[in-house]
Amino acid sequence: MCLVFAAQTCFAFGFEDVVKKASELSKQGYQAPESSLPESLSQLEYADYAQIQMKDDHALWQGEDLPFNLKFFHEGMHYNSAVTMHTIVDGKVQDLSFDPSDFDYGDLDIPEGDLEGLGFAGFKVTNAINDAEVMDEVMAFQGASYFRAVGRHQTYGTSGRGLAIDTALPSGEEFPAFREFWVVKPSPDSQYLTVFALLDSPSLTGAYRFVLRPGEDTVVDVSSRLFTRNAVEKLGIAPLTSMYLYGPAQPSDSLNYRPAIHDANGLLIHDGGGAGTNGSGDGESKDDGSKPGWTWRPLANPSQLMVNNQQVASLKGFGLLQRSHDFHDYEDLMDRYDRRPSVWIEPQGNWGKGKVELIQIPTPNETNDNIVAMWKPEGAVEAGEAFEFNYRMYWTTHEAKFHSPDLSWVDQTRRSRGEVRQDNLVRETDGSLAFIVDFKGPGLESLESDADITVETDIGDNGELVESRVEPNKAAGGWRMFLRVKRSNNGQPLDMRAFLKDGDQRLSETWYYRLPAND
Repeated sequence: MCLVFAAQTCFAFGFEDVVKKASELSKQGYQAPESSLPESLSQLEYADYAQIQMKDDHALWQGEDLPFNLKFFHEGMHYNSAVTMHTIVDGKVQDLSFDPSDFDYGDLDIPEGDLEGLGFAGFKVTNAINDAEVMDEVMAFQGASYFRAVGRHQTYGTSGRGLAIDTALPSGEEFPAFREFWVVKPSPDSQYLTVFALLDSPSLTGAYRFVLRPGEDTVVDVSSRLFTRNAVEKLGIAPLTSMYLYGPAQPSDSLNYRPAIHDANGLLIHDGGGAGTNGSGDGESKDDGSKPGWTWRPLANPSQLMVNNQQVASLKGFGLLQRSHDFHDYEDLMDRYDRRPSVWIEPQGNWGKGKVELIQIPTPNETNDNIVAMWKPEGAVEAGEAFEFNYRMYWTTHEAKFHSPDLSWVDQTRRSRGEVRQDNLVRETDGSLAFIVDFKGPGLESLESDADITVETDIGDNGELVESRVEPNKAAGGWRMFLRVKRSNNGQPLDMRAFLKDGDQRLSETWYYRLPAND
């Protein structure tokens, strides 16, 4: 309880207190966090580290009949620096300290002395999201500025990050990290949980507020204030990190019973400025007078790093989406890729001009996150500047709500060898690549099967269009587009864009695929 007296005023701790800390910290030299984990913890493999779990009955607020509990991650493996943890109770800050007796170490034999002086590597939030009698994990913060969340009956997939700095630059990436957290103790009837975080990095500091609302779709409102120590070459706002190994658009090189392995299969961008796209290799946009621009970019696992940007005049949203949640598209009983949520970023306020950057990194297996999508504001980022970016994040398996209400969308992309059906009914290859793209949605629902639908295509300088056509998909609904292309130089990527139209009327979002080099 905060009491007010005539001579003094007591203020509850809040976001502006974290903003003040971040601002003051930015005026000081950067100090890297200490790391002195003993080998018994630092050399753990993942399976052994996963044995270390906080005991259920030791969770913070356990037994208090609150809608949220907190459980903490133990230091170990590459999680080798502790974060400072606090709770805020009735406006007052209370410190939380590490106690090894709160943890179950499974069959690990870790000397008691090695557990002295440790801290928390992060924390998870639990909530009765799926079952009124069971507290399931709904959000977690662990490692650098990474965090992730799930909605009802979802499993972890794509991750969010507080910030990205110099990602995929030759100079090397800088990883900002959350160093300190404050979690507001909820009331018994609260529908949300508030978390404050202090971010630190050699180049900048930041204050963050996360407001978590679990549900069918889990929503996280993010407020951020950034203060630069140094100039930043590439500043990535609201970065998302995911994994794409293979799928129908890029089939596996080896025999595998699983048709696809990925946490997301495409990047969706909504430009409220009505931008289309031209044929330049970096995805620059132009204003073609069309409806607000929607672009779908199927993901790839390239043989070499691929980075490209799409200029956006007025960002309305972007996200890494898992557009299929049909188990039979994955056939994986263990990892349940069909339950991985899409993550959609919705800016709050006007972020101005900038670019959405997609980074695709080669990976040999599904253990590596190899996809990054982020917003890059236009203009230089100099030392001594302050920025504010606020946004809402949706963790959802109901992607249709983020589609245009009057345009169809890409339901799936499949790649095949190009072929021509001969008079004797035998299909012969012709040296081209074929892309089969299914469109569904309201932009097509009212069309008759004999409608005069055409394909608007844009093939980059490294390719030649052999064929483009579209026909109604009488089996699954919607319309199916067929593209056959030939690439001039196999050692270079090939950019392809296409959308459906009826006369001058656009019927679909833009399908934009960058075929990786040597693929």
